[in-house]
Amino acid sequence: MTILLLGLVLFLGVHSARIVGEGPRQAFIAKHGANAWKGVYTPVSLAGFALIVWGYGLARHEPVVLWTVPVGMRHLAALLTLPAFVMITAAYVPGNGIKAKLRHPMMIGVKTWALAHLVANNTLADVLLFGGFLAWSVAAFIAARKRDRAQGTTYPPGRVDRTIVTVAVGTAAWAAFAFWLHAWLIGVRPIG
Repeated sequence: MTILLLGLVLFLGVHSARIVGEGPRQAFIAKHGANAWKGVYTPVSLAGFALIVWGYGLARHEPVVLWTVPVGMRHLAALLTLPAFVMITAAYVPGNGIKAKLRHPMMIGVKTWALAHLVANNTLADVLLFGGFLAWSVAAFIAARKRDRAQGTTYPPGRVDRTIVTVAVGTAAWAAFAFWLHAWLIGVRPIG
């Protein structure tokens, strides 16, 4: 469990710079440049991610079960991850209506993904992993909305064609993951 916790601290910690340290982050970028920031941020993120994967894999060998999960929760999780994939896709497709409306669809997508996995899983490692991502995404969303208000950020209206592309790509990515990739990468088949 220690490796999983260390990975979460590194990964979510570096991703929390805009939540708890926007001023120092901006000062670092102003002094050293955006590439220098990415030079620190990227390896820490990758190391944290690798430790999360390794630590979660180890924790699955000796799970600490906390409760019994009703069978229907697995189906609910599969359903909830569909909008999560669409929202995460919306963060990357420029000019779509989902991003125009939600403003920070990545954080909302991560919240939805984490919640889906919390309702369908029942071990201490699951609570740490998905609960950690849920807590981080809530804090990141609040911080992003606060920055938007402070800076007077506005979002242009989305275009219908780009919104359709966003939904199609997000749905296709969800289907690929739900029907094949999740079983191949994680060892659990959410559908089928």
